Amino acid sequence: MNELFRRLLMLPPQASSVARDVDTLHFALISVSVLGWLGVLSASIWFVVRGRRTGENGAPRGLRKFPSWLEPAVIGALLSGFVGVWLIGHAQYVHIQTPPRESLDVYVVAKQWMWSFAYEDGTASQHDLFVPARRPVRLLITSRDVVHSFFVPAFRIKQDAVPGRMTVAWFRATQPGSYPLLCTEYCGLSHSRMRGRVIALEPAHFEGWRRRFIDRDRPELSAISAGVGRARGATDDLASQGERVASERGCTRCHTIDGTPHLGPSWAGLYRSQVALQDGRRITADDAYLTRSMMDPLHELRVGFQAIMPSYLGELSAAETGALVAFIHSLERAPSAPRRAPLPYPSTTPVVVPAQRAPGKPGDSASPQLEVETIPTPATERP
Repeated sequence: MNELFRRLLMLPPQASSVARDVDTLHFALISVSVLGWLGVLSASIWFVVRGRRTGENGAPRGLRKFPSWLEPAVIGALLSGFVGVWLIGHAQYVHIQTPPRESLDVYVVAKQWMWSFAYEDGTASQHDLFVPARRPVRLLITSRDVVHSFFVPAFRIKQDAVPGRMTVAWFRATQPGSYPLLCTEYCGLSHSRMRGRVIALEPAHFEGWRRRFIDRDRPELSAISAGVGRARGATDDLASQGERVASERGCTRCHTIDGTPHLGPSWAGLYRSQVALQDGRRITADDAYLTRSMMDPLHELRVGFQAIMPSYLGELSAAETGALVAFIHSLERAPSAPRRAPLPYPSTTPVVVPAQRAPGKPGDSASPQLEVETIPTPATERP
């Protein structure tokens, strides 16, 4: 029945793990809507035909009085159907928005009028997204200019790409193949030509493609991807780029990577942790939150920290943002227990500093004199 509906509606093949469930709900809604329309139409015709019969005094006849329970029964059935569809749709939404932990991460950058893709091991491509079949793939999507929308009809997934923010979507291709990728948010004159492909390969073929890219275009990554030279393996390449970006952009002036308290929150153990905000909420420090913190740091202030971080909107490129997020991700299992902060001054002994007094009147033999004032050092609590 599902396949019959798909062919009748001329929908593309169901090529992802969620496509069949999405279509089933879609077909159920269409069926209920058609049946409801037929019911209303039949009742209208019946009332028109029966209501035309009149008695001797001109009053309508042929209409019987309906049972008193019929009206609340119909209303209750309609409300129950609405709530049932909402519950099923909500469960599907939660499933689609919750990628598995073993997902392959791909950073997606949209710009007029092309798609760019970057993998954690440094592999990259444009227009064509290469993924392994039957493995979950998590997309971390952003835009460099205007709002775009990542849409793969065969996968039944659609997610907006918003400048300065990172949105998340995931899918699992059920079989190898090439599937059209479209932008479904008007983004300028060449919007209709912003096309690409999602190419799902067998896992062995995907590793072969990745290997050829590294050996041919990025030979400096060969040792890393082979597990030579760095203990944490191939996924560290993007994280190492993020470490370099953090140093060049001055992030480590306020953020530490070993749990030491400083002006900003430490990145050690921050990824996927629960953080408390000054407005009373608690949220998960995922990729979207970290990106928002870079682009709009005053929107979600953490408890215990001042609003001193500037916005990096327009300052960080999408590649730099993705690298920073990957670097913070690599510190997920780093020790998060803060070290003791440096000890404060042992007392509040006043410090004597000279302060200049106004010079004397003209003719006075006295030259400008200095008077002494005392400024106590601020009291600081021990950690």
